[in-house]
Amino acid sequence: MHFTARQFLILAELALVLICASFLFNVAPDTVHAVTTTKTTVTVKKPVVPAPVVAKTNFEISGWIPYWRTATGTADVLPHLSQMTEVNPFGYTVKLDGSLNDAAGIGKGTWDTFIAAARAKKVRIIPTVMWSDTESIHNILSNPTLRASHEDAIVAMVYQNNFDGVDIDYEGKRAEDRANYAAFLKELYTKMGKKWVSCTIEARTPPDSLYSTIPANLEYANDLTAVNKYCDRVKLMTYDQESADIKLNKAATGLYTPIADPAWITKVITLMSKDIAKSKIEIGVATYGYIYQVMPQTDGTYDYTLLEAFNPRYATDLAASLGITPTRNSAGELSFTYVPTSLSNAGLQTQAQLSAYAPAGTPTSLLAAVGATKLATSQNKQSPFYLLWWSDSKAIADKVALAKKLGVRGVAVFKMDGGEDPLMWSVLK
Repeated sequence: MHFTARQFLILAELALVLICASFLFNVAPDTVHAVTTTKTTVTVKKPVVPAPVVAKTNFEISGWIPYWRTATGTADVLPHLSQMTEVNPFGYTVKLDGSLNDAAGIGKGTWDTFIAAARAKKVRIIPTVMWSDTESIHNILSNPTLRASHEDAIVAMVYQNNFDGVDIDYEGKRAEDRANYAAFLKELYTKMGKKWVSCTIEARTPPDSLYSTIPANLEYANDLTAVNKYCDRVKLMTYDQESADIKLNKAATGLYTPIADPAWITKVITLMSKDIAKSKIEIGVATYGYIYQVMPQTDGTYDYTLLEAFNPRYATDLAASLGITPTRNSAGELSFTYVPTSLSNAGLQTQAQLSAYAPAGTPTSLLAAVGATKLATSQNKQSPFYLLWWSDSKAIADKVALAKKLGVRGVAVFKMDGGEDPLMWSVLK
């Protein structure tokens, strides 16, 4: 594939979406630290009402500002602080030795103005500590001494910066570390005293929608009972669904690789709310999209190869340059298909050639897909095309409405950095 300079920029800015979002449910159902030599001796017991800041409304809106776009992210959110209940600087990473790394530069004064403005609006500031190194997570959490040092470092970071709490986003955990992670949450919760402990965890697709044959020894890395007990808020990564739900995949007609289908989110919430109080759950909402190379099969199905992430502006600009109008798909998100020059220059079918196979009246967004499908099913000839699929303001509005309908606490937006659909702010309410 040929990458333009703009595509490289987008890929560089959004690469961590592929890592820190919830790819993991496609690999495992549920499948994180800071060692320091100085321990904090905070032993305050958790009060019945732990919040240092009272939410302005029952329905809460939180969002992550990524460390790779701190300047644009804080500038994006600052005028809309009155709509927010909580802001999560994304944030702190974890080194191999277990120490914390201030990736966002929160401790260097760059966030001072933003944090002061948020506090004036009574918006919680709860930074995220993210960790996805499976081996390191196991090594630290399975060792009580190292685990305690890790907990102490987090507590020290929160109290030294006078944050309202911490958001724990530890992904890629082994199922064998289920008890270790639960112990970590319990110990951290106690040490945090009056401060919040928020937990960001993978969405759990019901087993009968995830597997054709459910494994006899199915195990999970997240102990949802412990998560419910020791986390003041639980942010579910209800995005990056793609092919996770085999039942929805089978029922879909045409292209189907959602960022998040409301039908899938409903299944996730129905399952996970059996163990986690809805009053703590926030539905994760995406603000980005993915480019796929799609190969139509002779039986009318499709094979998808994920190429890269993008912000909505890239898709709308590209569609306009191609004379294509994106359309609302079956998951309530936006998408369109086309043939890039990188494929047509390789001797494959061009956009015009595939469009010629499509019936009259086919939307411009589907000309490449419909033409390629007809070519494959009628002539047994396969020709790939590109599919862009993303979450726009209407899709976000649908998620907000769904969260209210399901009776959960609110929504958690990934990510807020100025790259999302600018109309998003009109629907976050």
